[in-house]
Amino acid sequence: MLDIAELSVAYSGLRALDDVSMHVNEGAVVGLIGPNGAGKTTLIDAVTGFTNTVSGQISLRGDRIDQLPPHKRARRGLARTFQTAELFDDLTVAENLQAAADRPSLAKLIVDAVRPGPSPDDLLGWALDLAGVPSLRDRSPRELSTGERTLVGVARAIVTKPHMLLLDEPAAGLGTAESQQLGQRLRSVADAGITVLLVDHDVSLILNVCDWIYVLEFGAIIASGLPDEVRTNSRVISAYLGSTADSVSTAIEPALGLAADDQP
Repeated sequence: MLDIAELSVAYSGLRALDDVSMHVNEGAVVGLIGPNGAGKTTLIDAVTGFTNTVSGQISLRGDRIDQLPPHKRARRGLARTFQTAELFDDLTVAENLQAAADRPSLAKLIVDAVRPGPSPDDLLGWALDLAGVPSLRDRSPRELSTGERTLVGVARAIVTKPHMLLLDEPAAGLGTAESQQLGQRLRSVADAGITVLLVDHDVSLILNVCDWIYVLEFGAIIASGLPDEVRTNSRVISAYLGSTADSVSTAIEPALGLAADDQP
């Protein structure tokens, strides 16, 4: 679904990403973790066209997109969320989704006239159901909890029926129960055929929901693998705790979700 090859991004001469290469299989939930300042949001910005790259290639479904502006990448099937769910508080939840779903164009008008697709109402219902928040349809975003706003933000991203969804720290500010609910909904999104790249500081969420995980530190990939491989990787432990695996303490439990008898 997504191939990133030797991608570099620099700000004022400082490399925020340094020759990053990643591969995301279709239908997977892939996680990206790393300490603060590792370059995780920069990677999402680069893939979606919100920041310029110094070098490298980005391909979606086999076609290069790194020279395209953000709106054309979105039309190719990329959707994203931001670190805060910037909903329109003067609109209902349904109207927020409608604002994202409505992409008028002459080509769409012709296609709809010849081969009508799902009605806007059906599409909104599908996205809200998939995000697990159908009951919030007529509510104002002002009335929602942080967790509900996050799930509405996911629904607004997937209402465009993208091929791939990139999530930038959706679990920020969520409690344990809300984070678990988010994880369940993301698995449902993948099961519906939308590939997911999940960036978050909630490592327990990443370990529990992702099929494959990449670890970023100082703009470079330092590890990748299955969740069980990443959670015991000495370089990952060192990156998060500033220590070697031999000297790791019980602090590893909240940082990487390890039980005491799992510690390396």
